[in-house]
Amino acid sequence: MLGRAYRSLLHAGAVAAALLLGALALLVTGDVAARNLGLGTLPWIIEVSEYSLPLATFLVAPWLLHRNEHVRLDVLLTSVPTPVARGLDRLSDLVGLAVSAIFVVYGGRAIASSAQQGSMVIKSIVFPEWWLYAPVPLCFALLAVEFTRRILYGGVLEGSGPHA
Repeated sequence: MLGRAYRSLLHAGAVAAALLLGALALLVTGDVAARNLGLGTLPWIIEVSEYSLPLATFLVAPWLLHRNEHVRLDVLLTSVPTPVARGLDRLSDLVGLAVSAIFVVYGGRAIASSAQQGSMVIKSIVFPEWWLYAPVPLCFALLAVEFTRRILYGGVLEGSGPHA
């Protein structure tokens, strides 16, 4: 039951990222078309794209790692003996877990500090600065769970991966 809910959470992040990128593509295309037709421009489009691209990356990363579709150096891993490749894979999972844990801690601190100071982003769109940091600890916590899963269960689990 918990496994299904967890996978649904990861999938929801991936769907949200896809919808975000799709909406962004439509907005940018519409803005370019409107500008070329002399209808003016929407000044907030660039800002929205600046915030949307990293957000989409954060949202989809845990899902990709869960499915073993993340970026890796397969050329290196296929050119070394299998035990060495397993060791390198395990080492990369440990480094990924450590980096994810650091981002969870510092992301939480950045949110707390920004909220405490009442910092605002003031551009075309005005909003509390901590909103920019909010996805960081959540998404990196999910990545930490995934790296832990990989460490404990040896990488790809049954039912995950690109060929599952």
